[in-house]
Amino acid sequence: MDLRTRVSTALKQAMKDKAADRLSTLRLINAAIKDKDIAARADGNEDGVGDDDVLAILGKMAKQRMESARAYEEGGRLDLAEREREEVTVIEEFLPEQLTEAETIAAVEAAITQIGADSIRDMGKVMGVLKGQYTGQMDFGKVGPMVKDRLS
Repeated sequence: MDLRTRVSTALKQAMKDKAADRLSTLRLINAAIKDKDIAARADGNEDGVGDDDVLAILGKMAKQRMESARAYEEGGRLDLAEREREEVTVIEEFLPEQLTEAETIAAVEAAITQIGADSIRDMGKVMGVLKGQYTGQMDFGKVGPMVKDRLS
């Protein structure tokens, strides 16, 4: 079952269960996917977005909410921080399991070997391979410096 269908099914179930907070988050996810679909159609892609794009959307949404939760905690608004974390929990249901530190290092090494990268100029190629294979499974903000250190 593709991600779009899983989100729709979860949305319908949340309506039946009258789970207001979960329903709200699922509607936000659905709206973000539809926005991306509209943008894709404007660019000439009539099929809309695929699972890779949906994973990217979900990853971005989760990251935004974690940053918001930290900001709310720093501002002393623990109630709002908790709500953001609850939204992250719902979003993460649709994301693949995150790689461990060791698995991430192994994936970086494998990508470098696959490309035959030997200098910092190959960083873009390595990141492209990683994003193609591990979208939604690793934080590329942390992986970028790791690749850079390895190629320096």
